[in-house]
Amino acid sequence: MVSQTLLLMSISLFVGLNILLVAQAKDFNQNIDITWGDGRGNILNNGTLLNLSLDQSSGSGFQSKAEYLYGKVDMQIKLVPGNSAGTVTTFYLKSQGLTWDEIDFEFLGNASGDPYILHTNIYTQGKGDREQQFYLWFDPTAEFHNYSILWNPSHIVFYVDGKPIREFKNLEAMSVAYPKSQPMRMYGSLWNADDWATRGGLVKTNWSQGPFVASFMNYNSDNACVWSIDNGITSTTPCSPGGLSSSSSSSTSEWFSQRGMDSSSKKVLRWVQRKFMVYNYCKDKKRFSHGLPIECTVKNKNKKY
Repeated sequence: MVSQTLLLMSISLFVGLNILLVAQAKDFNQNIDITWGDGRGNILNNGTLLNLSLDQSSGSGFQSKAEYLYGKVDMQIKLVPGNSAGTVTTFYLKSQGLTWDEIDFEFLGNASGDPYILHTNIYTQGKGDREQQFYLWFDPTAEFHNYSILWNPSHIVFYVDGKPIREFKNLEAMSVAYPKSQPMRMYGSLWNADDWATRGGLVKTNWSQGPFVASFMNYNSDNACVWSIDNGITSTTPCSPGGLSSSSSSSTSEWFSQRGMDSSSKKVLRWVQRKFMVYNYCKDKKRFSHGLPIECTVKNKNKKY
């Protein structure tokens, strides 16, 4: 009798937890528009799952309804399994115009058995060339993992499952451009880039393995400063700690006021970069034969930034 009671309690707890998780899942219908792909992008499961597909005719993509000027955004992603060579799955922030700002997560597919490459880049005023690439310490196709971008006036941090993998500091005092005035929208896509994505374009997309599918869940922009929404309503209140542009004043204060990473975060960052970084533009003296970019040479000299 006791064992049966415990079993029923366990089942009730399990069901309750699952109901809670479903209730807390984000609804893509509320904050995402599928913008291209001619039906290859689909919002499923009552808005809790978004699938993008790619075939030989086209890929697909989506964007957030809102634009943000600073924020912390998160997305759970499960990448294309199997032979994904030639494919690129993306999650990024980008502004409009010819001198745009952009903060990129790009996942470069590979042949079966080879690891994905996580490609990151930062554009300021239309100029990029700030690539850092990483292997992941898990199989990103087996289950969903969380990818985050923190962007505030002091720095940009890329996170994977809560672990910082890259930091780009505001070094405007050293004449390094920093994204600070152009609102950005969040984008996601799955597309064919077999001219460069896998081994520099040597390995092409195997279309017999398609259609390729990447899945997205739980987009979280609760800690982002909404600049405008696609219905034309524009925020006139700049985001600030405790300001009205974010849903939580305490969490806004935490990420918006952050000037740099604490010692434990720096330790994790060094571990990731030591173990898993496979390319760093700041080390590529052949590419930058006339001198490395300024941020690569001064970032350790001025701890204020």
